[in-house]
Amino acid sequence: MYNHSRNKTLGKTLAKTLVAAGALALASSSSATAGGSKVTWEDLLNDHKTNGDVLSYGLGLKAQRWSTLDQINSDNVGRLTPKWSFSFGDEKQRGQESQALVHNGVIYVTASYSRMFALDVKTGKKLWQYSARLPEGIRPCCDVVNRGAAIYGDMVYMGLLDASVVALNKKTGKVVWKEKFGDHEAGYTMTGAPFIIKDKKSGKVMLIHGSSGDEFGVVGRLFARDPMTGKELWMRAFVEGHQGRLNGKPSTYTGDKKAPSWPEGDYKNTGKVEAWSHGGGAPWQTPTFDVESNTIVVGTGNPAPWNTWKRTKKGDDPRNWESLYTSGQAYVDPTTGDMVGFYQHTPNDAWDFSGNNEIVLFEKDGKKYGAHADRNGFFFVTDQEKLTKRGGKINRPLSLVAAHPFVPDISWAKGFDLKTGKPIEVEGQRPPMPEPGKKQGKKIQVTPNFLGGKNWNPMSYNPETGLFYIGANHWTEDYWTENITYKKGAAYLGQGFRIRKQFDTHIGALTAIEPMTGKIVWTAKEKLPLWSGTLSTKGGLVFTGTSDGYVKAFNAKTGKELWKFQTGSGVVSIPITWEMDGKQYIGIGSGYGGAVPLWGGDIADLTKPVSQGGSFWVFELPKELAAK
Repeated sequence: MYNHSRNKTLGKTLAKTLVAAGALALASSSSATAGGSKVTWEDLLNDHKTNGDVLSYGLGLKAQRWSTLDQINSDNVGRLTPKWSFSFGDEKQRGQESQALVHNGVIYVTASYSRMFALDVKTGKKLWQYSARLPEGIRPCCDVVNRGAAIYGDMVYMGLLDASVVALNKKTGKVVWKEKFGDHEAGYTMTGAPFIIKDKKSGKVMLIHGSSGDEFGVVGRLFARDPMTGKELWMRAFVEGHQGRLNGKPSTYTGDKKAPSWPEGDYKNTGKVEAWSHGGGAPWQTPTFDVESNTIVVGTGNPAPWNTWKRTKKGDDPRNWESLYTSGQAYVDPTTGDMVGFYQHTPNDAWDFSGNNEIVLFEKDGKKYGAHADRNGFFFVTDQEKLTKRGGKINRPLSLVAAHPFVPDISWAKGFDLKTGKPIEVEGQRPPMPEPGKKQGKKIQVTPNFLGGKNWNPMSYNPETGLFYIGANHWTEDYWTENITYKKGAAYLGQGFRIRKQFDTHIGALTAIEPMTGKIVWTAKEKLPLWSGTLSTKGGLVFTGTSDGYVKAFNAKTGKELWKFQTGSGVVSIPITWEMDGKQYIGIGSGYGGAVPLWGGDIADLTKPVSQGGSFWVFELPKELAAK
């Protein structure tokens, strides 16, 4: 049975595996011209417009994952064939969730166990490899994954499982700098791709990255660094009442210093308070950047522990508490690191619905919006033109335009009040406290489960169809509370669970949704969970991967499956596309893992036949089709 007690030893088990595998740092020699030219801020700013490279996580600062390439299209995609594949090698397989970057004839792709490979675009030849020397005691909650890199100047950057971020020379793979940002034995780690922005006010280019570790009771933090040296510029904590840093000195508090949305949150008068002191809110996914308003937009993770009663004043209704600033979307000033806006998807989250899935920035009828498909099953549209900060207190400034269900039979809420921005909760859907003398509370059924209507796997937006394409999942769970006390390095949940199938026919559901109306235009169902990101193109296509090993292409308007290719292992990474020498290519990683086989209960059993693996594939059209 999958519950939190199983996961208490997960970090130690993975750490021992690492030691046995001998994770050594290495970098082999590269060709003299590989990755030769420097990447500028202007290159990154125009990433969504240029087709010859892929320079940012999200294929642009707005993370729309949209390409104007159309050589590969709905008429000829059925003829797509492999150009080459590259094996990540050795026994370090597990989940491969990376989105690759492409620059100047080189593909930069990260892999499990904090590795990066530089590959020749034309041949797949390895130019260099970096493998982090990871210590014992790392605590990766949900597999030893890495979701991608950032690139700027002569360097590429990645986060490591030991709560570090490293800069590598992009020509050689040698370490330029490495900075530690948290205690890995307490659960701090980094799996998300870092991100490059430029602050309008100061003119500084910054490397932005978050932390992971909510399930171990960390306090989530977002960092800005000098990309040349690694020096911290500022840090922002995402639990109310915790203090940030600016230029190495204490700065403003997040929200109210006394943290009224957390019981006994005033540390000055009450001392160290357990839940507030280990409150979660980790921004472990990659942010987006609104260049015009000079604002970093990032999702914040679930509060810790999961048990909502531990974050509620004794005897009170948990709906009266919010556990700010967790399970929502935060808006951060890059000059100071101050939070200038926030919207909470799941107040006082009792279900580990988290909130840090990507916020995709898009325009409709000349207005700016943000789109977010949450684990809680609702697709949120927020008004990005109403960022405010009134009287020094952070309000709920983003007008909620819409909150549409994108998965069926959501049980925890009937919908959202658009005036207050708050959910209309269903009675009895917060797991009740254990009765006196009992170890567990009464078991209830909740839909969707904590892995979500959509998890980390990023969606894409096609401005021509006006649709978002979501790798959704239809599943449910049994949920119950358990007594919990914080212990460093142990899972800090206070809740047990068993994930179950919702339907006999499928779990995965590639879903096309119209953002303003919530209309589900089409759904393509998959037997196994969808854990891969999506890519949409001007060729009328949507690309994604499936847990049973396929890379697939769908008609963007109808959802008809047009092409698939079996890679030999489950695909849980993110597809990209680029053009070289007049020819369009598709690239994607293969290698099954992630949270589902570790936490998935009945669903984990369903995925057991999926083979392990670790490779990167590049696809092309036959020469005669590409020439047309």
